[in-house]
Formats: sequence, structure tokens, C-alpha cells
Amino acid sequence: MTWADLYLICFIVGFSLSLLSVLGGFFHMPGLHHGHGHHGHIHAGHGHGTGHAGGAQVSPFNFSTVTAFMAWFGGVGYLLTKFSGLWLWLAFLAALAAGVLGGSFVFLFLAKVLLAHDEPLNPLDYDMIGVLGHLTSAIREKGTGEMSFSQAGVRRSAAARSEDGIAIPRGADVVVTRYDKGIAYVRQWDDSNDSKETL
Repeated sequence: MTWADLYLICFIVGFSLSLLSVLGGFFHMPGLHHGHGHHGHIHAGHGHGTGHAGGAQVSPFNFSTVTAFMAWFGGVGYLLTKFSGLWLWLAFLAALAAGVLGGSFVFLFLAKVLLAHDEPLNPLDYDMIGVLGHLTSAIREKGTGEMSFSQAGVRRSAAARSEDGIAIPRGADVVVTRYDKGIAYVRQWDDSNDSKETL
């Protein structure tokens, strides 16, 4: 096997895997969710912070950068070996530099463009305790209704029961006090405020 063959194999493998990666990204585009609504999330008394990191972290050595390195390294190395009179090791160093440059471009694109606005998941964003909601279906006495709420920027709904077993009318604002087996146990938001003021 000659150096030209090695460079050609690197180019074909790197380019093919890069192409598969790009096509896979096009056919599996994540949806964008923008939450609207006046209901929020309360964590009274928990003492947890709500700060987020500025963006998702990505390693310089990942699938995309490695395949880009292979494609650039193989492509430039093959061209220099076949069509130039450069010394073998000088061509190797030039191909290596081209590979690092290609991988760096892909890494910068990932870090500065694709992942710039991503944030790590925070388990508190999905905690149901303290979620404010709005009843879209009334809760009958000792019965089950339905509530609508906004969580992590997405509008959701869940089955709801009254914490005290009393009826709560449709359209009432409620707060989740307990969540068990897919059912939110709620109290009317005004009642919760009144009980806090009496403590």
C-alpha cells in the first residue's frame, strides 16, 4: 500500500461518514418549542437556583470533527502525493495541517452556531411540585379533571385531582402540591395563598 492509497482511503472514509452525518441531521431536525402563557413554576421554600450555563459544551474530539479531519487530511494528502513533487514528509505535514484546519472549522461551527443556544437540562424544570396551572376540565368532588400548564417552554396537560377531594370549577388557577402516577394533586391557587398568609 502506498501513501497515496492511504490518503485516498482516509478521504473516502472521512467524506462518506461526514456525508452520512449531515444527511442524518437533515432527516432528524429537532423541533423548536416556544412556550407562551401566563403560568409559571414556583419553588417556594426549596432554595434552588435557576441559573443556566451559556450554552452546551462540545468536545473538540467528536464524530464530526474526526470525520472532517480524515476527509481533509486524506484529500490534501492524496492531491499532494499524486500531483505535486513535494517531499513525502512535507506532504504529510501539509495534509496533517489541512486535517486539523478542517476539523477546527467543523468544531467552531458546532460550538458557535449549532450549539450556541443549547442549554443543559435542569431536573427542576420538570418537577411538578409547585407548577401553576389552569383547569381546562372541572374537578368534581373526589373526581378527576384536567389541567393545562407551561413547563420548560412547552404547553402541557395532565390529569388533576383535588388535594382535599373538593370540587374545583373549570377555569380556576391551581397549584400542584403532589404528583403521583401521572396524576397531579392540586389546590386552588387562591386557597394556597390564603393558607400561607394564615401561617
